[in-house]
Amino acid sequence: MTTLDRSLFRAYLQAYLICLVSLLSLYVVVDLFMNLEDFAHHGLEAVLRHVLTYYGYKVIQIFDRLSEPIVLLAAMFTVAWVQRNNELLPLLSAGVPTRRVIRPVLVGAAVTLGLGVANQELVIPSVADSLLIDRDDPGGEKVLGVSGAYDGNGVHVEGAEAKRRGLIVKPFYCTVPENLAGGALLHVSAKEAHYLPADAPGKYHGGWLMAGCTPSALDPCPACLEMVDPGVYFLKTRSVDFDVLTRNRNWFVFASTDRLRQMLDRAGERRLAAIAVLFHQRLTRPILGALLVFLGLSVILQDQNRNVYVGTGLCLALCGLFFAAIFACKQLGDNEYLSPALAAWLPVLFFGPLAFSMFDAIHT
Repeated sequence: MTTLDRSLFRAYLQAYLICLVSLLSLYVVVDLFMNLEDFAHHGLEAVLRHVLTYYGYKVIQIFDRLSEPIVLLAAMFTVAWVQRNNELLPLLSAGVPTRRVIRPVLVGAAVTLGLGVANQELVIPSVADSLLIDRDDPGGEKVLGVSGAYDGNGVHVEGAEAKRRGLIVKPFYCTVPENLAGGALLHVSAKEAHYLPADAPGKYHGGWLMAGCTPSALDPCPACLEMVDPGVYFLKTRSVDFDVLTRNRNWFVFASTDRLRQMLDRAGERRLAAIAVLFHQRLTRPILGALLVFLGLSVILQDQNRNVYVGTGLCLALCGLFFAAIFACKQLGDNEYLSPALAAWLPVLFFGPLAFSMFDAIHT
């Protein structure tokens, strides 16, 4: 890298950090003041601890949503600042092509777009449980709704209400299919059930410890159930955990791309179309991020005489149109008006030729 390359790359990183800190701080401040009452149910020390914990995880999710716009803003401000200080004209006069001048900005954009992908695939799935905590329920005492789900062996599990504290569902019901119950459906109800994660200590883990069960004894007992005491059973499950029973409509947005692929392999998964659209959007995300940067820089650089603020405004308007198109295609795919693959790749097919034709038209 030449001295000029290093200078532009450093200027891009500075602009990226400024945009990142500014937007994340703005979100935290606005959201905190709008929802201050949700935090103010405990002592001052507990409130401060909960605020720091909640927003410490929340900024990870907000960064995921704003990753591409932050990259665009950083690239746009870097190039606009070079234009405003009349640093571009001498380089063009010396015969350096415009696309060569902005190459360090494009390299920086590629690196920071990769940060967004890494955050999506590595960081968010590891803190998904913390992202699900409501701002007004730090202790997990809020009553949650419960929906039914089938385990991989065909056992159906459902309940009435749940609490995240203790991972408790009550009442709890499970239905064992004929092939596991010895020829007839077996219904077992429990007053409450505790979910024991796979890493829980002790003999029982990776399933539900059911108490106050009816019937209180089974002879013979199906292989998926183990009687601990009269009226107490342990139900071993492979995929139906506490989060599966209590998840909301968009529970899958925190999953990694590989996890989404595994969900698509299970035909009984709910909201299959939405999961498929999100899976394909994960594949197109780096491409769309790069196209957004090319579009933004093309708008700024196509007319060297255009006012910097006018170019910036046009760039932001184009950014809004870009994300509106992506959102519209996603909705069409989620509601099965378009196939999942087409819904995710249609913005690429539309904005790809446009971005490269505009970038090619930049005066050199």
